[in-house]
Amino acid sequence: MITFSDTTFLLLESFVKVAVILGVVLTAFAYLTWLERKVIAHIQSRWGPYRVGPHGLLQPLADGLKFLFKEDIVPLEADQFIYWLAPFLSFTLAYLSFAVIPFGESFKIGARTVYLQVTNLDVGLLFIFAVTSLGVYSIALAGWSSNSKYPLFGGLRSSAQMISYELSLGLAVIGVIMISGTLSLRGIVEYQQHHGLWNIILQPVGFLVYFAAAIAETNRVPFDLPEGETELVAGFHTEYSSFKFAMFFMAEYGNMITVSCIATLLFFGGWLGPVFGPAWLQVLLPVVYFGAKVFCFLFFYMWMRGTLPRFRYDQLMAFGWKVLLPIGFLNILVTGLILTWWTS
Repeated sequence: MITFSDTTFLLLESFVKVAVILGVVLTAFAYLTWLERKVIAHIQSRWGPYRVGPHGLLQPLADGLKFLFKEDIVPLEADQFIYWLAPFLSFTLAYLSFAVIPFGESFKIGARTVYLQVTNLDVGLLFIFAVTSLGVYSIALAGWSSNSKYPLFGGLRSSAQMISYELSLGLAVIGVIMISGTLSLRGIVEYQQHHGLWNIILQPVGFLVYFAAAIAETNRVPFDLPEGETELVAGFHTEYSSFKFAMFFMAEYGNMITVSCIATLLFFGGWLGPVFGPAWLQVLLPVVYFGAKVFCFLFFYMWMRGTLPRFRYDQLMAFGWKVLLPIGFLNILVTGLILTWWTS
């Protein structure tokens, strides 16, 4: 039976976890914008931000203050409710998925086991796909509610692109689910730990399909057609300004972190790595390993933006339907045949 003290402990634990994760993720978002500008600048032999603070480290703070105090212009003909709802919906859905992402081992406080995760759902992977798939509505609604043609084109592009690549994204992880036998993110990492083998070895094709589809899902180069600046004057958020404009970018970077976390958990062993030393270090090191793996994926995002050109829209759709989708189906078929042969 749960006593009052147990309930209080659970509430306090959840509050602390949510506060820490939001603080870390929002800080990471702020400095990912700085890092991306720096990385692309070095790729293109430029300096990047360096005036505000040492090496420009205070640039994210300056940008945040600018967005807070910038004039908020709302089009007269916009659908006011939907226009305001879209950025908040985008932000909320992007950061809701962090509730089920595990980022380290568990540890004990007295007789209680504390997981480094807000909530440990048995269907955590399914929850993330359910939440993130709703993100397309925020972009489509933003484009429609502005009552402007270019944002509408961006919203329509996004609807087609994100729905198309969601199919490949879902197919890519089915192979991992078949091998691990669970939809729990923590369970998938524990499976890799038990067998001493990361899923990237068993599912290299699934990983490649996943990562390509994930880049398209997050609307990043070379799949950033909903925001095609050269064609749509920034796409679905053209008519947005001030903090509502910033919320779309906070959601974009939040989605980048989410897909990087999922790739780390499903294919690269999550927080697994050599653990040694005292108890506190054995809790800290897995978190460091997890963060380092996620950072590698985020750096690759930035590297691509500084090097690759954008697809044409017909190439974008053809790649999703004619290349990624058949490869995803073939990967499931081959995985099923191998598992059948192995267990027979």
